[in-house]
Amino acid sequence: MKVVVIGGSGIIGTAVTRELSARHEVIIGGKRSTGLKLDITDSTSVSEFFKNLGRVDAIVTTTGNLHFGPIEETTAEQFNIGLQDKLLGQIRVALIGQHYLSDGGSITLTSGIVADEPIRHGTNATTVNAAVEGFVRSAAIDLPRGIRINAISPTYVNESAGVYGPFFPGYESVPAAKVALAYRRSIDGPQTGRVYHVWH
Repeated sequence: MKVVVIGGSGIIGTAVTRELSARHEVIIGGKRSTGLKLDITDSTSVSEFFKNLGRVDAIVTTTGNLHFGPIEETTAEQFNIGLQDKLLGQIRVALIGQHYLSDGGSITLTSGIVADEPIRHGTNATTVNAAVEGFVRSAAIDLPRGIRINAISPTYVNESAGVYGPFFPGYESVPAAKVALAYRRSIDGPQTGRVYHVWH
C-alpha cells in the first residue's frame, strides 16, 4: 500500500514510518519534513499536497501544535493555537485527503491520553484531543467507499520524557516503537471509528 505519514519526521512519526516501511511504500510530509512539504493549517497547502501526491491507500497524521499554560493566564488567541493546528489541521487533512484515498483506504489521526486524563496547564490539549476523537467516531459512520478512520491516543513516549515527563507525574511512558504498532493496527486492520489507547 501507498501510505502518507504527515509529521513523519517527529519522534512518533519516525517510529511509525519505520514500522510501516517494512510492508508499505511510505511517503513523509510535513511543515519541516525532508519529504513533501505542507502546512496542515492551510487548506490550499493541504490541497496542493494531495494533488501532487495523487492516489494513496492510507493517510496518517502524527502532528499538531497545542498551547500549554495556566488557564487563568490563557487567552482566546493562545487557545486557538490548538484549535487551528492539531484539531482543524488534522480534520482538514481528513476532509481533503478522503478524496484521494483508494476504496477501502484508511485515515489515522492522533489524539492523546489527556483526552481522558487531564493534566495541569493542559486544558487546550484535553479539549483538542477529545474533539479529535469525537470527529473520528462520527466520521466513521459517514465516510463513503469503505474508507475507515481511527485515532491513536498515546501517553508520552520514552524519547520525549525529558520534555513532557514533568507534566505527567506518576504516569508510565512507553517506547515510540510501541505506539507505532497501534498505527499499523489501524492501517492494516479492519476496524473503524476506534480510538486505540497506548498508555502502558
